[in-house]
Amino acid sequence: MSDGDATSPDGSTPRVGTGVLDGKVAIVYGAAGGIGGGVARAFAREGARVVLAGRTRATLDALADDIRAAGGSVDTAVVDALDAEAVDRFVDGVVSTAGRIDVSFNLIGVGDVQRPLMDLRPEEFTQPITTATRTHFITTKAAARHMIAQRTGVILAFGGGGTQTVRGIGGFKVALDAVESLRRQWAVELGAYGIRFVTLKTGGIPETIPPNMDGRAEIVESIERSTLLGRAATLADVGAVAAFIASDAAGTMTAADVNISAGAIMD
Repeated sequence: MSDGDATSPDGSTPRVGTGVLDGKVAIVYGAAGGIGGGVARAFAREGARVVLAGRTRATLDALADDIRAAGGSVDTAVVDALDAEAVDRFVDGVVSTAGRIDVSFNLIGVGDVQRPLMDLRPEEFTQPITTATRTHFITTKAAARHMIAQRTGVILAFGGGGTQTVRGIGGFKVALDAVESLRRQWAVELGAYGIRFVTLKTGGIPETIPPNMDGRAEIVESIERSTLLGRAATLADVGAVAAFIASDAAGTMTAADVNISAGAIMD
């Protein structure tokens, strides 16, 4: 199968879930990552036909197998979310096969170099900013071409902005703020067509930190200590909130970020 093509689900196992996304078609870019996988599982559990997009076939297929085993409907596609032509072909293919696209969630990594600004070369500083804004512009535009015709759709991003930051993270926070500015601009320009754009933000998800990472215990403790609820968001939390935001129940929510940081980030 060539890049950008989708593999069809076998459909042999009944789907389970409450069905708030029944009949929806959702694309998750960067699906092989921890957050992307959690969101994809939640979307499928809630009844969406999910298309997993990423650069590594093996990891996409492994996630798809898990989702199918749980009764979900899932396709996979190898796509470079920084290649505008490839993304357009991919999204057109999804719509040709599934008939529509209801949700587009971009969760790809942005290649940030996390060191103090004084220790960065200019290209290391701009790398995450350029990557984040480029990929979100490309994937949003590709989805919006079809959502405009439908006069409905949901675009989701992850990370969020705000005034808080910490030392030593290079251009990463600047990249998040840039995506938030882009989110506001897209929301203004697409709102007339019934298209919503929302960002989810957390104060850190311990499950995404590699088990063998040096200092992991201290990082997790710091994340949890910064919250007001005494616990950090989990991948299941992110998935559940993302499914709600993508559903018709959140139909009046747009041009906003959703804070699921357990109080670590003050709005």
